[in-house]
Amino acid sequence: MNERVQKRAVRQSFDRAAVSYDSVAGLQRQVCDLLLAAISMRPAPTLATTILDAGCGTGYGQRLLAAQWPDARLVAADFAHGMLIGSTGERICADIEALPLPADTFDLYWSSLSIQWCNPQRVIAEAARVLAPRGVLAVSSLGTGTLAELHHAFAGVDQHRHVLEFSPEQLLAEACTAAGLRNLMLETRSIRRYHPDLKTLLRTLKSLGANQVGANRRPGLFGRQVWQEIEARYDSLREDAGLPATYQVILCTALK
Repeated sequence: MNERVQKRAVRQSFDRAAVSYDSVAGLQRQVCDLLLAAISMRPAPTLATTILDAGCGTGYGQRLLAAQWPDARLVAADFAHGMLIGSTGERICADIEALPLPADTFDLYWSSLSIQWCNPQRVIAEAARVLAPRGVLAVSSLGTGTLAELHHAFAGVDQHRHVLEFSPEQLLAEACTAAGLRNLMLETRSIRRYHPDLKTLLRTLKSLGANQVGANRRPGLFGRQVWQEIEARYDSLREDAGLPATYQVILCTALK
């Protein structure tokens, strides 16, 4: 699957998920809260009069930002048109790898759990371009080790890819350095969510739009016996709270 086809598939997945997204987006809301806290940990206060929410989703981060900086001009961007329906104010349907926005514009570039669907080098380069001098970058992403339990359950089933794969935090750090950003602060948090069974977890990922695994995905369904083996492998990890799903969350802030 080439890059253009894959990007179209991701966009369509998030468009379809827009209606159900908020009902299952507990992790996304938690990460937005953590990213806002990460901004407050920077040595100097962030004085934002112009803010870009890049990959805004249905608008939870936008509402947080508006509450924190009520007088700021806030622009929300997402490449899935369906996600923008829940946003208010200035909205643009755009790819965050190639923003139709002027350079040196925003005091704060915010992007929570969007960069992992993109080329991080391109996204960070664009972020650096649209940031004003001394503007603050604040992004969160998912790193290596995310959904490790799901990888375990599907391991060795066949030669196809069944689980989303994510990049290490070092790749994000290198992208920031290459874009000329400075005063980089990186933190990784391990967040665990629980589900009653494997089907519920997979349904949640689909409702979030996070079910595109990229190239070499299996073209058809599993037989009953293979599926039962996968369920049994995942169920061997069950805890009192249910089946765990671990997310390695990367929090990154930097200065232009």
